Amino acid sequence: MINWFQDLRYAIRQLRKAPGFTFAAVLTLAVAIGANAVVFGALDALILRPLDVPRAQNLYSLGHQNDAFGYESYLNYVDLRDRNRTFDSLAADNIMGAGVDTGSGPERAWGYEASGNFFDALELQPYLGRFFHASDEHGPNSAPYLVLTYSYWQNHFKANPSVVGRTVLINKHPFAIIGVAAPGFVGTFTAFSGDFFVPIVNQEQVEGVNLLNARGNHWISEVIGRLKPGVTPAQAAADLDSIQLELEKSYPKDVSHVAFLLQRPGLADVFGGALKAFLAGLMLLAGLILLAACANLGTLFAARAADRSREVALRLALGSSRRRILRGLFSEAVLISVVGGGLGLWVSVILLRTLSTWRPFPEFPLNVPVTPGPHVYLVALLLALVSGFLFGAVPVRQVLRTSPYEVIKLGSNPSVGRRITARDLLLASQIAICAVLVTSSLVAVRGLARSLHSDFGVESHNALLVDTDPATAGYTGDEIPAVQKRLIDELQTIPGVTSVGMVGPDPPLHMGWMSTNVFTDQTTDLRASNAAAEVVVYQISADYLQAAGTTLLAGRNLTWHDDKNAPRVAVVNREFARKVFGSETNALGGYFKRRDGTRIQVVGIAEDGKYTANVAESPRSAMFLSILQFPSNDSWLVLRSSRDPQQLGAAVRAKFRDVDKGLPAFIQTWDSEMNGALFASRMAALSLGVLGAMGAMLSITGIFGMAAYSVSKRLRELGIRVALGAQRKEVLRAALGRAFKLLAFGSTAGLLLGLLASRVLAFIVYQATPRDPFVLVGVVLSMALLGLLATWVPARRALSVDPVRLLRDE
Repeated sequence: MINWFQDLRYAIRQLRKAPGFTFAAVLTLAVAIGANAVVFGALDALILRPLDVPRAQNLYSLGHQNDAFGYESYLNYVDLRDRNRTFDSLAADNIMGAGVDTGSGPERAWGYEASGNFFDALELQPYLGRFFHASDEHGPNSAPYLVLTYSYWQNHFKANPSVVGRTVLINKHPFAIIGVAAPGFVGTFTAFSGDFFVPIVNQEQVEGVNLLNARGNHWISEVIGRLKPGVTPAQAAADLDSIQLELEKSYPKDVSHVAFLLQRPGLADVFGGALKAFLAGLMLLAGLILLAACANLGTLFAARAADRSREVALRLALGSSRRRILRGLFSEAVLISVVGGGLGLWVSVILLRTLSTWRPFPEFPLNVPVTPGPHVYLVALLLALVSGFLFGAVPVRQVLRTSPYEVIKLGSNPSVGRRITARDLLLASQIAICAVLVTSSLVAVRGLARSLHSDFGVESHNALLVDTDPATAGYTGDEIPAVQKRLIDELQTIPGVTSVGMVGPDPPLHMGWMSTNVFTDQTTDLRASNAAAEVVVYQISADYLQAAGTTLLAGRNLTWHDDKNAPRVAVVNREFARKVFGSETNALGGYFKRRDGTRIQVVGIAEDGKYTANVAESPRSAMFLSILQFPSNDSWLVLRSSRDPQQLGAAVRAKFRDVDKGLPAFIQTWDSEMNGALFASRMAALSLGVLGAMGAMLSITGIFGMAAYSVSKRLRELGIRVALGAQRKEVLRAALGRAFKLLAFGSTAGLLLGLLASRVLAFIVYQATPRDPFVLVGVVLSMALLGLLATWVPARRALSVDPVRLLRDE
């Protein structure tokens, strides 16, 4: 123990003597450990960490084989809940927004509609008051109870315990506050910070629509439950499949058999593995960063050991053991790894906590719940220790083969030779890793460029979106279309507004969308298996297509005459026409059917576009129905104008106050709304760009260290060459030839590895291909630039060699 303490003190003294080396080594490892800690922190929080409820290990949510979202109708959920034999309990919930009036006017709030057994199924206890239970449900609108989340209770009621029993208004309907949930529990969707929980049977009061008896409408976003002891997920899925087959026989028009898939509740499974693939790919690249850092530090430690060869030889000659010398070197390495790892962990914790408070979509209470847990600290410590032993082991062979007699006789270490050394291999490996990271970064940039220049089917520039829901202001039935029409008429009078349209329930490329099955006009058996296509549905007003910038290719637009008394009509996109009618020519004037048998005539054909919150989606069928014939209370107004958005927003709010002060209005530019659809592409480009920059930085320091070391060891030789009349290019070739050869070899190897890693890159970036000419040229130019930057200072030193001064010093 005393010897280890002495070694540690000696290591500290040695590192203090070389502050430049110590700073570079600590910073290099801090960057690498920090990158790995940030990525692992996200991986741990979003995928590995279970839901924070009791006995989370046997809790599963229901998904489907072709869709990670387990959307169900309420009646289907009730049948699955009552007839299954493998779950102790099955609960349902749905995310929704509503206008909550606590006494100072309605405010937009977000919460969960939950089945009566929701809290009991999760085995949760309230922080204050009580929860609602299944015994509170007695039919539609029978349980006007409200449970607040802890944060909403603190922020809106100042943590007043007397809030229990108080009545508030939700969409102008009275709800009694009966309890407050425990701190930290904001629902089962970890990225959604809900404000409250209401019984699902009160959907009509909360959303303005009653879908409790609509078996064909799959509006419940999650069904979650606990498996009985000894039941496997496969057995439970088979049990649910058998129930669904029976429901399909009983209700062929409303139920289609899709195999169930049980999954852990959370972000990873909801997004169907895309998040897992993204984080796994980032973890792999962060691991490459760490390997590059270890190779960099291994090169530095080997060079440092060579510089200290005379010291090592003297210690050996004086009787010190090689084991003691190696222990000292390892002490330096571990000390650097611990300090660098601690610094990197500190920065990563700050970044992760900042990300946890980030709200990427201001409209929704969504966040990135990546607060670091104990696993992050443990992994960072292990990576630091392992890294220290890895790069500390590089000079072991060098020390073991040191001959005190030879070193003392020569007076210094022999000059750099021509054979390939371990340092050369480490540097080439580091450059190859850097080339892979640069390739990944450029692929991500190209993917983002493709996303930004895709044909979305809408023109988001110079367009303002206004999200409103008259139901939250108490409007019902025919009152909703009337107030929507009045809003459109008022907004059209704003100076500078060229067109105004309305779309519901969500605009294209929004985070929410609605789809349904459609059938050919000849189909008589309207069960889901006979559907001609699954179609994204929009309910629009007249002039919406013009306001959205969607091109009408053939036929006519919808008008205000297409009301509930007129024949049902629709505008469809080209993909719909091809899939349902075979061609655009056959579609125009043709008829198709909805699931309820309604015949709809196609009166117009619009261009294809992107519809879900994913710009990388495959072509999808879409139809635009008249909002007068198919009403939607949750709707978005689209205003086309070249005016300043802030000025236009103020004018819009004034018009809303003129119509009804209680009408909610969330205003944003369509470009801002598009952030959700472009979020994945931008995050991929940002993440890979940061990793690429880290790899480039490590590559520069590695090449610089090797080149500087080579020049310093060959100064006498270079001076002699200059004295004998060598040209500048010959001096550079002698001094830096090996560094440029290693740069060329490593870059080529890295580019080939990048080409072979197409599948890995495809996990992260849509349609990733390193074979893109832009990427290939970019990698070559980037690596050449990195080489020039890294060798600039050593090259200047080599060219400024003064042979007279060198010989005088000698």
